[in-house]
Amino acid sequence: LGPLLEENGLEPCEGEGAQLLLKRSFSANGANRQFVNGSPCTLAQLKEIGDLLVDMHGPHEHQSLLRNEGQILVLDNYCKLGDARREFQNVLSELRALEEKKIELGLDEKQFQQQLDLLQFQVNEIKSAGLRADEEEQVQADYQVAFHARKILDLGRRAFDLIGESDEAVLPRLAEAQKSLEALAAIDPKASNLADTNRSVVIELQDLASSLRAYLERIEVDPGRLEELNQRLSTIQTLKRKYGRTLAEVIAFGEESDAKLERLKGRDAELAKLDAQKAALEKKLGDVGGKLRKARQQRLPELAKGIAAQLRELGFAQAGFTGERVEHEPYRFGLDQVSFRFAPNPGEPAKELKAIASSGEISRVMLAVKTALAAEDEIPVLVFDEIDANVGGEIAGRVGEKMAFIGSRRQVLCITHLPQVAARASRHFQVFKEVRDGRTYSGLRELEGKARVEEIARMLGGSSESSVKYAKELLRR
Repeated sequence: LGPLLEENGLEPCEGEGAQLLLKRSFSANGANRQFVNGSPCTLAQLKEIGDLLVDMHGPHEHQSLLRNEGQILVLDNYCKLGDARREFQNVLSELRALEEKKIELGLDEKQFQQQLDLLQFQVNEIKSAGLRADEEEQVQADYQVAFHARKILDLGRRAFDLIGESDEAVLPRLAEAQKSLEALAAIDPKASNLADTNRSVVIELQDLASSLRAYLERIEVDPGRLEELNQRLSTIQTLKRKYGRTLAEVIAFGEESDAKLERLKGRDAELAKLDAQKAALEKKLGDVGGKLRKARQQRLPELAKGIAAQLRELGFAQAGFTGERVEHEPYRFGLDQVSFRFAPNPGEPAKELKAIASSGEISRVMLAVKTALAAEDEIPVLVFDEIDANVGGEIAGRVGEKMAFIGSRRQVLCITHLPQVAARASRHFQVFKEVRDGRTYSGLRELEGKARVEEIARMLGGSSESSVKYAKELLRR
């Protein structure tokens, strides 16, 4: 876990007896948050870490065991081949990416020349435009001003005339008003603030007139400039339509095309380089795949034998359980495929697990698999959510024994409706619902002593004397 935490920039676990705290908080407005040792993290990071610590099994988990991919993962967990399988997957991904590059380069001469010409055209078209990622907004703004230049000049000049130069202008009148206000202040000093205020207004309007004059001097009616901006916008829109939604994407497309063009120009040397890399990757793939195959071949009979033994203790006294391994072309699980076969009754041919019709049988097969893996699997916490569904009676008692066995080696959290299973647990919690202030709330409480006996009796079917007696007997076992 240490390297994984460090890789994701999360708070490490340090010192002897250090604890790892995973937390996820839920909000009514949907703003959920996740933390690892108090450090905020993404949901994907939380799941990746959680998958190393907790193994979840629910009613639908059986479906994964029915598929060959799920069965080969069971075998790999038993053989501790997770790292080797991931290495194989990485090498296979590299090999497939390399083969894509070879396909791109390995065109016939006509296709090669067509691809070369197309890339050269794309690169030239984008480069000749001399694009900047942030220029479109500025060009649009300049075009807007150039298009409305005559109207801008008319409006600006009218405003300038009203402020300072026409007979109707404000500034000359304010200047006359200033003389009157200063004369008034000479008579009554209390009116001096009025003269000061008018003086400030005059200064502000003079600044405004100066700024407006400078602005209008920059505006000109220029049909040539308008056409130039129109052409630039047309070029930008054409390139965006062909190569990307934004100018940044267009520029990136041009850079990628340029890199492809350079690779194609050096095709022969690049192909030779790719062939050498492919040979090295194929050898590595064969070596890692061979390691997986050898380990699976050696330990598959051992795993099948262990599962068969567990099935006998779960009520399949004469059941047959075997595993078959067949070679397979390279895929994400290696160079071979694994198939579990099960014959629940003597005299019946062994069939693939997906041919089993009974959900109760599938539940017991899943539990047998988990029991057989208990000593090998490194995940410390297992959660069983009603994995014991569709079983009962004597078999339910044996399911409880298996849960207890796994619990002696791992921490097991089990959600169950079977009293035979609940009685085997070292601690018993009850999920309940209650209504408070017109709302329904779910809760969890631990049951001990008399409360636990009563709950086991209730699960058995009632609170009669015989149910209570049997509940006590189950808890003593």
